[in-house]
Amino acid sequence: MEIEQLKRISCFLLDLDGTVYLGGELLPGARDFLDGLVVQQIPFYFVTNNSSRSRSEYQEKLEHLGLEYGEERFVTSGEATALYLKNQKPQARLFVVGTPSLEKEFVDHGFTLDETDPEYVVLGFDTTLTYQKIWKLCDLLREGRPFIATHPDLNCPTPNGFMPDVGSMMALVAASTARQPDVIIGKPYAPIVEAIVEKSGLPVTQLAMVGDRLYTDIALGQAGITTILVLSGETRREDLAGSPNMPDFVFENLQELHLALQSLR
Repeated sequence: MEIEQLKRISCFLLDLDGTVYLGGELLPGARDFLDGLVVQQIPFYFVTNNSSRSRSEYQEKLEHLGLEYGEERFVTSGEATALYLKNQKPQARLFVVGTPSLEKEFVDHGFTLDETDPEYVVLGFDTTLTYQKIWKLCDLLREGRPFIATHPDLNCPTPNGFMPDVGSMMALVAASTARQPDVIIGKPYAPIVEAIVEKSGLPVTQLAMVGDRLYTDIALGQAGITTILVLSGETRREDLAGSPNMPDFVFENLQELHLALQSLR
């Protein structure tokens, strides 16, 4: 796709981990890129599959890094999962394998946490994971309870490498129970795309996703969203060879993307 095609983008969607920041540090060009969008009055949203934190916690993290934006600019897979389940069965009983923040997300949306007789089982990115939680999850899945995963990411990037994410836990659960999630909510699946379209008020053809993962961020291209890969997180240039998910554009980081947009505008 020609670089001039970026002129038709009306709204940018930005991944966080590995795209805007890594650990406690902003990645190169993040501030310049976002400042440029503000100056040009181009809407943008932060869209993360990481369900271990709430929107307010992500807002606070960016504030600590010197970026101040309203909570309405954030879309998490945890929030999207709550909205999806609200459409399925409001106030349902849930067994949630997730952090206290994710549990609170569901409670705030009117759900009841229930380890004994849940109507749905939800697997999130649980940095407080225990063996007992996984054991209970597997028992409930063997009973046939509906199984929802917040997102499919295998790993979460950190400054020192990668930590296992929901996709890795899904593989563990599948080995024990032969069950895969009935529905996966986060990028690149339809529920989070629907949440983004509703929030932005724009068709997918006017959106661009900027992220570092081929199988989540860049796979959103299948929904008609323009995709921009940055090589500041999980993906390396050599990973593109043979990938079923090819980005429309590739940049080293947000700084290089910012300079490209400046040259166009």
